[in-house]
Amino acid sequence: MSRILAIDYGLKRTGIAITDPLQIIASGLETVDTVHIFVYLQKLLSDEDIQTVVVGEPKQLNGEASQSAPLIEAFLQKFKTKFPHIEVVRIDERFTSKIAFKTMIDSGLKKKQRQNKALIDEIAATIMLQDYLAQK
Repeated sequence: MSRILAIDYGLKRTGIAITDPLQIIASGLETVDTVHIFVYLQKLLSDEDIQTVVVGEPKQLNGEASQSAPLIEAFLQKFKTKFPHIEVVRIDERFTSKIAFKTMIDSGLKKKQRQNKALIDEIAATIMLQDYLAQK
């Protein structure tokens, strides 16, 4: 069975999470500098059997698109051009960064560790992927 990948795309950093081959468990993979995201994805998608990618859909509290929506749309257009065989699923990403930060506190990470924004992005991608798996 193929894996599912989640991408928490950001201007500076992009959090990546992936499922196990049975698509039961979501795990944070890493955070990539956004300028290198397509090089990273090219290698990852050639090494792993991934048929579905979950990408966050940033929304405001009222449900309208957030300011970062055009940035993510541009990323998705390029992604679909480079990887047309991969299904892209959008998922609401409201509050994922706040939930990720709360998760870091609850897991006992020290203040210095909680300031690691790359870790927050990776955890946010994992939360999005867990949400997707729960909805499936």
